[in-house]
Amino acid sequence: MNIYVEFERLINFGLKHKLFEKEDVTYMRNSLIELFKLDEYIIEKIEAEELENATSILDNLLDYAYKKGLLESNTPVYRDLLDTKIMSLLMPRPSQVINNFNLLYNINKKAATDYLYDLSKSCDYVRTSRIAQNITWKTNTNYGHIDITINLSKPEKDPKAIAAARSVVSASYPKCLLCKENVGYTGRLNHPARQNLRIVPFSLANEEWNLQYSPYSYYNEHCIILSSEHVPMVISKATFDRNLEFVEKFPHYFIGSNADLPIVGGSILTHDHYQGGRYEFAMAKAKDVYEIKIQGYEDIKISIVKWPLSVIRISGADRQILSELGEKILNHWRNYSDEIVGIFSHSNEIPHNTITPIARKREKNYELDLVLRNNRCDEQHPDGIFHPHKELHHIKKENIGLIEVLGLAVLPARLKDELADIKECLLDESKEYKMLEEASLIQYLDWYNEIKLKYNNINKDNIDSIIEDEVGFVFEKVLEHCGVFKWNEDGKKAMKNYMESLKTCVEEVKTYEM
Repeated sequence: MNIYVEFERLINFGLKHKLFEKEDVTYMRNSLIELFKLDEYIIEKIEAEELENATSILDNLLDYAYKKGLLESNTPVYRDLLDTKIMSLLMPRPSQVINNFNLLYNINKKAATDYLYDLSKSCDYVRTSRIAQNITWKTNTNYGHIDITINLSKPEKDPKAIAAARSVVSASYPKCLLCKENVGYTGRLNHPARQNLRIVPFSLANEEWNLQYSPYSYYNEHCIILSSEHVPMVISKATFDRNLEFVEKFPHYFIGSNADLPIVGGSILTHDHYQGGRYEFAMAKAKDVYEIKIQGYEDIKISIVKWPLSVIRISGADRQILSELGEKILNHWRNYSDEIVGIFSHSNEIPHNTITPIARKREKNYELDLVLRNNRCDEQHPDGIFHPHKELHHIKKENIGLIEVLGLAVLPARLKDELADIKECLLDESKEYKMLEEASLIQYLDWYNEIKLKYNNINKDNIDSIIEDEVGFVFEKVLEHCGVFKWNEDGKKAMKNYMESLKTCVEEVKTYEM
């Protein structure tokens, strides 16, 4: 490998993807020379390349760095720390990115987000080459085509990095992965480097919030909207105000929030943030099945939609009124119980009910989906009553957050190899002993036997589609387990009782306010 050639390839990549201007080339080259501690340099002439990302160049540079002793360990954590530093040398300053974004936004909102998204991909903050490793498909269910992803994009931590991280002195800066102080941060063994991160501040409900993209996207233009303050997540009227204002500012994106309670919430509850993007999930296409009218909100359409989780959809042209109604629905749900279907709002003083909200813009109307959540546990279901039950844990046992609620399964990497083993057993009965002997496969045994009984002719031509469908059907059940009102007769009756209770409560509150 010729280090000079790789430098020139990287510089050409940066120019082509507009990370810097041609006037910056010498500066960029010298910055790389300094980083790699070179005493000599030859400017090589190279042919133009059509590269979507810089991964192949970075891999060569990292291999070189390891051979020359510039990289302590040739393992993912250490390589990520250095490749982020390399790309940061080619990046425009945060103020320049913000100015470019705002100039574009005043002309065309989509052009502004395209600029930031393309920049985030080109600088390898959005790890497109790793995201491409994910295994994805769609499954047609009773609720439409849901998305399935086996997540292979996040690198496994190597033992050396794990051991070294134990000796790293605990640090409180940045306070978490979502703090704006991550912009430009060099990283450490227990905190990823963020020198190539760029965020754009903007106002929501008279507060400063920030737009960035997810480094490991699960769907198109997967963005994160984070508060400038390190404050915990709380679902409130302010959440609805911000979400609805966001889709007014960025009508080509949806936005949603994880719930604010454990089990039904996301992985980070300590920093207020939302997720959004440019993708239409199956839930957004769900049809109305039950509508009500509420006095005082005649201009708002209120319905329950056909989705495995229990979703109230409200829509109208006035986002302020929509948020006001959303708050009343939230307050009512926080204290709603129905013993017949196992819904209890509190255990002593511990709250169980909350909402996962999602907002969209539909031409002139705003749409707010309020997904009813409950995180209560009992002896039979210690992980959660409205959570995937144990019989589904072979496919999904992790929390069901915003992305899953929308209809996208994010499944663990272990499934890649485990499903391959199951396919092998289904195609060759002589290998079935693995289902009883291998620890990783025993959990699949009941599911495996169900598949064998369901399909008469499993062969190498249909095995992939059969397994994909069956995984999708399990995820459909996962979502159904999370629904507080089921689509059986008892559930539908309880759903109507709830909606009538909601109508009465909101109308009484509205009358009192008047």
